[in-house]
Amino acid sequence: MGAEEMLKTLLYTVNSLLQQQKYRAALAVVKGFRNGAVYGAKIRAPHALVMTFLFKSGSLREKFKAIAQATYTHSRNLAYFVFTYKGLRALQSQIQGKKIPFHSFLAACIGGWLVFGENNNINSQINMYLLSRILFGLSRLAVEKGYIPEPKQDPFPLFAALVWGIVLWLFEYHRHTLQPSLQSSMTYLYDDSNVWHDVSDFLVYNKRPASK
Repeated sequence: MGAEEMLKTLLYTVNSLLQQQKYRAALAVVKGFRNGAVYGAKIRAPHALVMTFLFKSGSLREKFKAIAQATYTHSRNLAYFVFTYKGLRALQSQIQGKKIPFHSFLAACIGGWLVFGENNNINSQINMYLLSRILFGLSRLAVEKGYIPEPKQDPFPLFAALVWGIVLWLFEYHRHTLQPSLQSSMTYLYDDSNVWHDVSDFLVYNKRPASK
């Protein structure tokens, strides 16, 4: 049997396996791992590239190493979490014979503890990103369920005012409480714009190029 025929046979066997309903839950866990890894790399790589070249010093090699490390960590953690979450959810459904909402909560709690429980820059950014989203989601859910009355006017302007008021107050007077990447961004915007010497570092550059 030639290599081409072997490849066709292998592909046929794999595709047949993927169609088996009895393996669907396990295969969904595997694909979840794959999607977590791909999605993590897709969203972290461009972010790390921009932030590293904007705010970090060091050689080109060191910068690319930092980008690769951040991308790998985000991709790995998201893959591990999806694998853990889907695996535990499928296991609970298998044991109880049905799906209930608590399965999702418990599986995600365990996955969050195991994967995103370490306090580092990547996990901190992801957890804070999710926190802002769930606060919005819980607010909408509270209105839908009738726990709080529906606002008569759009509350978004008030929300925006409070967010920006609080974050700038923290930056100006309690800067150490903010995440390092946010500190770097706000330093660039609000502190660095107070310093210049001539037109070169007023319009062309943020800071004067290092003299050789």
